Amino acid sequence: MPRIAQILLPYDFSKQCTLVSPYVRSVACRFGAKITLLGVIPTAWDARSPEMPVLSGVDAPEVELKAHLEKAAAAVLAGVPVEGATALGDAAFKIVQFARTHPVDLIMMPTHGLGTFRTMLIGSVTAKVLHDATCPVWTAAHAEEQTSPDVPRRILCPVDRTPEAVKVMKWAAEYSQKMGAALQILHVVTPVSDILSLPSERALQEEVRTEAARQIEVFRQQAGVEAPVTTAVGGITETVIEEAHREQADLILIGRGSLPNTLGRLHTHVYGIIQQSPCPVLSV
Repeated sequence: MPRIAQILLPYDFSKQCTLVSPYVRSVACRFGAKITLLGVIPTAWDARSPEMPVLSGVDAPEVELKAHLEKAAAAVLAGVPVEGATALGDAAFKIVQFARTHPVDLIMMPTHGLGTFRTMLIGSVTAKVLHDATCPVWTAAHAEEQTSPDVPRRILCPVDRTPEAVKVMKWAAEYSQKMGAALQILHVVTPVSDILSLPSERALQEEVRTEAARQIEVFRQQAGVEAPVTTAVGGITETVIEEAHREQADLILIGRGSLPNTLGRLHTHVYGIIQQSPCPVLSV
């Protein structure tokens, strides 16, 4: 079973953080986890959330911020174990540092950022956390409003054909069981040709798809997971998003691994999937 005893919620008092809180509560309740609200006082040259409280204290701004975090916790996370923590500096660095120096099992955060690179589809803080964090990261749907239920009913798990797929399937199956959700496994085979209208090319594509399906079935059996598997043909990001819509998925659970490393084609599409997903994405 995935161990989730402590959840880190970076909190900048924005609307998006408030919208994320019900999801954080649901995971905490299912796993009996403690929540840490982390408020980061940004450097003078970095942008901050307009909703971030103005700190009047010059000598002890972190003490003042912690008091604001306690009020926020009482308002949006009442009834679950919550503690506040503060830091001063670059938000992404401090989030990752806190997760590494404390027993954080899961980071949960929105995708909209207020960093220097606002033109990025994913906020710069979220992108850096996804890149550098070593623990699983849950990101909200990249939208102004969240429409998925707090507790997912259907989870879509895209996997590639690397040995890591076995670990991801196991993690997804155990997480789905804990959340009471149905699990669907997906593997995407990229087109072998641009001219699939030709019978010979279609036959080759089907041969490739069949072999891929066989390999994924072997992984599924190794993982000991009982879940339906779909093997689709198409662009990876586009097909994952299409399947999420078709399956009415409430969560996409994907193996993030170490993004700087070449651990499979799927990892290079994680950002695109998060950007376009109609539901939250949990990358492990």
